[in-house]
Amino acid sequence: MDYKKVLREAVNAVLPPACPMCGRPAPFAGGIRVDICPDCMRTVSYVGEPVCLKCGKPVENDETQYCSDCSKKAHVYDQACAVYEYSKCIKDSIYRFKYHNKREYAGIYAKQIADKCGSMIHAWAPDALIPVPIHSSRLKERGFNQAELIAGELEQLMGIPMDCEALVRVVKTVPMKELDNAHRVKNLQNAFQAGEKVVRYSKVLIVDDIYTTGATFDACAAVLKHAGVQEVYGVSLCIGDGLWKII
Repeated sequence: MDYKKVLREAVNAVLPPACPMCGRPAPFAGGIRVDICPDCMRTVSYVGEPVCLKCGKPVENDETQYCSDCSKKAHVYDQACAVYEYSKCIKDSIYRFKYHNKREYAGIYAKQIADKCGSMIHAWAPDALIPVPIHSSRLKERGFNQAELIAGELEQLMGIPMDCEALVRVVKTVPMKELDNAHRVKNLQNAFQAGEKVVRYSKVLIVDDIYTTGATFDACAAVLKHAGVQEVYGVSLCIGDGLWKII
């Protein structure tokens, strides 16, 4: 018997989990409690075809292979994908997750990633999941790394081991929401350091909550590839235009 599952179901029956998009108790549908309520399902925008062959951002038509960002810049990472298009609904959800200690959202986010991006992730066949690290001082302030929580849940769902020591943030960078594209790149210079054992991996998957310009994935990929990793992929919960102001 899976006692953890039984306990979780008992707790959910007494204290029903909230929809991560609106915060209201998640309802039942067909006798099963849904992760995201029907109203919010009609509000959120899932990334759909056609998408950029590099970052996974939606593009105008099937003839367009790369988005405007990727057509102008050569990325260091190999390929990426995301679940949602960036919107106010997703912005508010991630804000509560990160700054209002809604750690329980991580499991729902991971389910969405496994459901929407699972086929591509399996095709990439990464040896490990590497959450984008946050600086130790920020970890002390917040109490958790949001990318690590999502990656940990994804590890359980997809059977791909998570390695939190493969990458370390050694510089406390300025929050990316305050910077334009050029300053994002400069902000992340020398920000990460690879762990000693990362050389054992041939392919890895970086996990983050938001993709905007790809600067974070590129900075992580550059360090990992320099340490010996051959292929670096990325997955994020949502993806937005490079010029948008985000969390």
